[in-house]
Amino acid sequence: MQLEEEEEGISIGEIIATVMEYRWLIASITLVALVLGLAFVFVSKPIYRADGLLQVEEKGSGVGSLKALQPLLGDDTTVSAELEILSSRMVLGRVVEKLKLDIIAVPKTFPLIGGAIARRHDGAEPAGAFLGLSRYAWGGEAIQVDSLEVPRAYQDQPLLLIAGENGAFSIIDDDDQKLLEGIVGTRATANGFSAFVAQIKARPGTRFRLMKRSMESAIDGLRKQYSVKERGKKSGILELSLLGDNSGQIGAVLDEIQNTYVRQNVERRSAEAEKTLKFLDAQLPTLKSQLDTAEGAYNNYRQSRGSLDLSLETQGVLKSVVEIEDAALKLKQEREELRQRFTAEHPAIQAVDNKLARLNDRRKQFEGEVSKLPDTQQTVLRLARDVEVSTKLYTELLNTAQQLKVSKAGTVGDVRIIDAAAVARTPVGLKPLAILAISIVLGVLVSLVVIWVLRAMRVVVEDPETIEAKLGLPVYATVPHSKAEIALNRRLKSGDGVGELLAISHPEDDAIESLRSLRTTLHFALLDADRNSILVTGPSPGLGKSFISKNLGVVLAQTDKRIVIVDTDLRRGHINKEFGLPREIGVSEYVAGHASLTDIVKPTSIPNLCVVTTGRIPPNPSELLMHKRFETMLSELGRLFDTLIIDAPPILAVSDAAIIGRHAGATLIVARAGKHPIRELDQAVKRLNQSGVVVKGFVFNDLDTDRQRYRYGYKGYVYNYSYK
Repeated sequence: MQLEEEEEGISIGEIIATVMEYRWLIASITLVALVLGLAFVFVSKPIYRADGLLQVEEKGSGVGSLKALQPLLGDDTTVSAELEILSSRMVLGRVVEKLKLDIIAVPKTFPLIGGAIARRHDGAEPAGAFLGLSRYAWGGEAIQVDSLEVPRAYQDQPLLLIAGENGAFSIIDDDDQKLLEGIVGTRATANGFSAFVAQIKARPGTRFRLMKRSMESAIDGLRKQYSVKERGKKSGILELSLLGDNSGQIGAVLDEIQNTYVRQNVERRSAEAEKTLKFLDAQLPTLKSQLDTAEGAYNNYRQSRGSLDLSLETQGVLKSVVEIEDAALKLKQEREELRQRFTAEHPAIQAVDNKLARLNDRRKQFEGEVSKLPDTQQTVLRLARDVEVSTKLYTELLNTAQQLKVSKAGTVGDVRIIDAAAVARTPVGLKPLAILAISIVLGVLVSLVVIWVLRAMRVVVEDPETIEAKLGLPVYATVPHSKAEIALNRRLKSGDGVGELLAISHPEDDAIESLRSLRTTLHFALLDADRNSILVTGPSPGLGKSFISKNLGVVLAQTDKRIVIVDTDLRRGHINKEFGLPREIGVSEYVAGHASLTDIVKPTSIPNLCVVTTGRIPPNPSELLMHKRFETMLSELGRLFDTLIIDAPPILAVSDAAIIGRHAGATLIVARAGKHPIRELDQAVKRLNQSGVVVKGFVFNDLDTDRQRYRYGYKGYVYNYSYK
């Protein structure tokens, strides 16, 4: 359990350490994201929202005696159907035509920032041209195009309208080809183009974006900003909303959508009544003529035969026959209405047919009774029946027609406007502060992704424990990063820091403390060695091996031991600079036989510490190091001094370190944090081993103690201890 907790702590610490290591990258990316967020807030158009409410009634309204006419006034309206109607081309198309939404005419602003600048103009007159860019609108411009007709090929194509002097204007296409010229307030027509511009308020030369949209694209553009939904399930309340950057226009558009929808609903409800009324108006004159003919025939027959009265029995038969004829007529009308909706096999129509069949059977029974009457009574009965049936039918149709006229005049529809369109005073969407907060969050997230990518691509060793685990060699010392050493190197390159060493100028530095620990470790490492020399090398240049060599030499000399540092990097050696010594008279001259041992050993200002410089840079360093006199030099120096520190070139760059390592008592490889993949270190060890050089261990240089402190928690304390 303790191990699991430790691993978990290391994982969290690793995250914190990585964040702290890349804190400036995170800050930079977050700052860029914040600046982009500010730019977005500045240039983005404010979007406003208009909304309104409609009520859809489940059943049509009617008064008292007119409810019987409900089937003629339309079926019940469902909410789902009304939702579709509100978004249909029938409604939106009428709105586009009436408000001329298929004509786009807006000032042309400078890309990106022009619109933002124009929106913030508060003067009554158009703003002056910014930086001489007179073709763009900079605020205060206005245009009103009441009519625009273009050939079909130019629909949905961008055009440009250029304002001229004294109300003149011209329209050009993208290729700067002039299509039309005109004057404000006068219709201009040419080449299939026609335009009526009612107003232009702009500087001469200002350009406006102009487009004639097809009806389909205009409706689609309106639909993208328009939405309708039911507020509450089965409530019958529909909520309409419209988004747009013109707060004045969207309110008018939404009002027109509501009014158009209500008008079409009323028209739809009264359509069937209108159709039935037209049919009745056409039938009434015919029925009136039939009634007059029947009355005339009846009166003429009675006058020709004298006054004839029907017996009580005949009157009963007449009444029954009239009732049957009236019922049959009503059933036939009902059957005709049903046939408009159903086929002849529908049960409702079959039921009406059965009723008609039963009435026909009863009619035949009465006709049999009538045939038994005298001829005079039969004729009077027939004529009286025609008069009664025609009178009753005419009267009923006349009453129905009057009722339909009254109902049609009072039709109000199944829907009504509850709330007219209202436009919000403040823009909808994210507020500026929210956008800036999101920008900061996105900046942090993007920076973390960048860090993850960098870390994924970075396969270098940053932990000394990795070397011990992968290569099986000990790390004798972990040298922390030293800001003081960076400052000394900067001064040395500028020529102001000659002769300054970190171990002398900053003896309490954490890096020097680590070298003191290395001094103790090397004491025991050299006990079994047959030579008192230490070879310091590395896989590649720029690892700080010379820094380790010279400061380790100072630390060893401070224990009253005689120490000599031998610079064997005959290609790029530079230890002489830190000690303020000349390069000449060194290893090259001794091996070549031009100098003695006394000539090349140069004392320094530090007690007990001497330096052997490289001498002149030879043309053949490897051959020179393989000479017998080089081995003799190391042997002689070993007898004169307690410890030799040999600074050698990188092993993977040249073979010099392998040649020198055979004459050294111990070999140390300097590795720098965050500079090598583990395979590079492994290759360096193998290269030395193949030459017969046994690597004692590593010195891990330039460790970021701040990062390690975050990574390991209290364990990082071992890298940072001061005397204060």
